[in-house]
Amino acid sequence: MALHLIKLCVGCDSITDLEEWIEENRALHRRLGRDFEQTHTTRMVPKRVEELLNGGSLFWVIKGQVAARQTLLDVRPFTDGDGIGRCRLVLEPTVVPVEPRPYRPFQGWRYLAIKDAPRDIGAYGGDLAAMPEDMRRQLAELGLL
Repeated sequence: MALHLIKLCVGCDSITDLEEWIEENRALHRRLGRDFEQTHTTRMVPKRVEELLNGGSLFWVIKGQVAARQTLLDVRPFTDGDGIGRCRLVLEPTVVPVEPRPYRPFQGWRYLAIKDAPRDIGAYGGDLAAMPEDMRRQLAELGLL
């Protein structure tokens, strides 16, 4: 059974910010002649890697709400130059908006069970995916989504 991670997207104010950061990073790699692979480095290494790589995603909390997810492709522990153990989460660079849901601040990452994960916006059908992100956020805050 798959398992997800959830993490704060520090420095991003919107899904668009996250997508632009990914594209800037991709362009930098292209200019430097490097292969692009989107990774996110974190301090703690998940112990349940097999479950995470069985269809799991990294859900991003942006401005106090779960807002988007990216599919987890790999989990790579490593030791940095200071001898500190860290972990690279390798992510599919496609950002998938999810139903906005309030989430309190926390440090690091947390496991997120499938039953607790918000659905992709596209799962609703209709025009919800075409709605501006700010409007979805406000409707969610009012309990209307």
